[in-house]
Amino acid sequence: MTNVILNLIQDPDSDPAERDRMTDNLHHPPPMLSIVATPIGNLEDITLRAIRTLKEADFVVAEDTRHSGLLLKKYEINKPQISFHSHSNEEQLHRLLGLLREGKNLALVSDAGTPGISDPGFLLIDNAIKNGIRVTVIPGPSAVITAVVASGLPCHRFTYLGYLPLKKGRKRMIESLKESQYTTVLYEAPHRLMKALNEIFSILGDRQIAVCREMTKIFEEVFRGTVSQAIAHFEKNKPRGEFTLVLGSQASLLSNNEYDNMASSNLGSLDK
Repeated sequence: MTNVILNLIQDPDSDPAERDRMTDNLHHPPPMLSIVATPIGNLEDITLRAIRTLKEADFVVAEDTRHSGLLLKKYEINKPQISFHSHSNEEQLHRLLGLLREGKNLALVSDAGTPGISDPGFLLIDNAIKNGIRVTVIPGPSAVITAVVASGLPCHRFTYLGYLPLKKGRKRMIESLKESQYTTVLYEAPHRLMKALNEIFSILGDRQIAVCREMTKIFEEVFRGTVSQAIAHFEKNKPRGEFTLVLGSQASLLSNNEYDNMASSNLGSLDK
């Protein structure tokens, strides 16, 4: 990025006002909130740019400083951490915004994956943007993308719904998928997995599903089958770890051959 700015500054045909602005930014870069994607399990799944960004930040804003501390230690990143999680109060939010206004660069990380996706970091991102602070994303691992690709279900179009509501609106959300023609991705905690599977079976029928757990870790598991088969599997095997459910569309209620033909037809249409 610095080389690009230097080229613009040295270009005699560039706008003088723009050259002055670029020169000022080069010597006095504005503060920035960097949204840094981190591994969802395997600590080797991190980009060079993410490591550099963490090393150059003034502070690392973490959902759980103990968890992120393991990653920082592995890559010998010695930066002070500030916690920001779902129970953080408004005072903590204003403190972080204050640091950005003072000219500090903050790197935001979540416990795993990309911050802001079913993650309290969204609140900081939203407020930083509203306050005119520069925000950039360092892309990388995402549990949603990893699971949907591993599922074997059509992924050229899919819907992500995050966690199912605990109570109010839970049944309504599942019912909303009755006519969906797209693969759907959900997160679920281990102690609620069986409840979710039984509710899906009761409301949506015996669709195709992939139940993913411990992705990228030693005990990675992707159960592929129907919802009823998944229920039977996890009745015998106690659910452990965080789960990502990839649910087939209404079309997955068809026979396997019909379903495969429909998926192939949909993919073929994308090539035209």
